[in-house]
Amino acid sequence: MQEEQQPEAAADPMSSSDVPEDGPKETSSVSQSISDADAFKILLEMKMKKRQKKPALPSTVTELETEDGSKVYVVGTAHFSDSSKKDVVKTIQEVQPDVVVVELCQYRVSMLKMDEKTLLKEAKEINLEKLQQAIKQNGVMSGLMQMLLLKVSAHITEQLGMAPGGEFREAFKEASKVPFCKFHLGDRPIPVTFKRAIAALSFWQKVKLAWGLCFLSDPISKDDVEKCKQKDLLEQMMAEMIGEFPDLHRTIVSERDIYLTYMLKQAAKQIELPRASETEPRKYIPAVVVGVVGMGHVPGIEKNWNSDLNIQEIMSVPPPSASSKIFKFVIKATVFGLMGYGCYRIGQRTVQFILSMPAAQSYLQKLTEIRSQH
Repeated sequence: MQEEQQPEAAADPMSSSDVPEDGPKETSSVSQSISDADAFKILLEMKMKKRQKKPALPSTVTELETEDGSKVYVVGTAHFSDSSKKDVVKTIQEVQPDVVVVELCQYRVSMLKMDEKTLLKEAKEINLEKLQQAIKQNGVMSGLMQMLLLKVSAHITEQLGMAPGGEFREAFKEASKVPFCKFHLGDRPIPVTFKRAIAALSFWQKVKLAWGLCFLSDPISKDDVEKCKQKDLLEQMMAEMIGEFPDLHRTIVSERDIYLTYMLKQAAKQIELPRASETEPRKYIPAVVVGVVGMGHVPGIEKNWNSDLNIQEIMSVPPPSASSKIFKFVIKATVFGLMGYGCYRIGQRTVQFILSMPAAQSYLQKLTEIRSQH
C-alpha cells in the first residue's frame, strides 16, 4: 500500500534530556529502572496534558472525525502565505497530534530540508538541466508539464519574493517538537498525476495549455495571496487556465482530493497503548491528526470523507494515446531542429559532433524508416 512508503519523523524528547556524566548517581539509577513502557506512559501523559480539549483553532481549520472517534484537523493553506504558516504552527501546538500529514509526495520532499533562501533561488532558476532531469524522470510529456507548472510557481515566487511550501516546512518543524508525532507525506506521486493529466488531453488541448502556461505574466501582490485564502492562489491560477479542460481538472484536483482523503483516514487509525506484559489486553485510543493541504482541496476532502475510497484506479497510468505520440514526435523534431540550426550557426565541427551522438543517430534512423515506408 502507498502508506507504507511514507517517511516518518517522530520526536524523541528523551534524546535531548540525557543525564550529564557528572550528575548524581542516584538519578542515573532511577532513570535506568524505568521501563520503556513506563517512559512511554509518562511522555504520553505529558502530551495529553498539553493537548487542549477545546483547542482555539484558526478559521482556516476544518474538523473531521472518523467512525472510531479519531479527530482530523485539516488546515487549508495558501502555499505562498505567512499567515498560513502561523495557522499551521498554532494548530499543531493546540492539538498535539499523533500524526501530521502534508500535501507532498516523495518527489517533492526535498523542500522540507531546504532553507528559504535556497528554495527561492531554485524556484527562480528554471534551466535546461532541470528540464532534462524532469524529462528523464517523468518522460517527455510529463516532464514538460512539470516544468510549465514550475514556471507558474516561479512566476509567483518572483512576484512575491517568497518561496513556496513554507507551511509544510513549519509543519515538519513543529511535528518534531511533539512527543511520538509521526510525519506522513499524503499526496499522490507527481509523476502519476502528470501522466494521467497528459493522457486526459487531446493534442490541441496540450498545445493550448502549454501556450497559456508559457505566457503567464500577470502581476501578483501579497494582498492578492491573502485575498485568495479561501482558495489557494497557485491552484486558483491553475484552475483559471484549465477551466476549459474538465478532464485536466479531474486529474490534477479531484483525484488528488480522493488520494489526500484516503491518506488522512489511514493516518487517523486508532493508537495502541503500551502494555506491561504480553498477557495484558490490548488497548486503543482515538488518534489526533493534523492535515496541511492547499485550501482548494478542503471541499473535496469534506465531500469524500464519509465515502468508501479505492485509490487503485487513480494510481494507474493509461498507455499513451496517438495524439500524445504525435505531440512527443513534434517536440523532439522541434528540439533537434533548433539544435541543428544552432550548430549550423556555430560551425561544421559542432554539427558533426551532434550528428555523432547516439540520440541523433537514432532519430535520423527513424526518419529514414518513415521515408522508406512511404
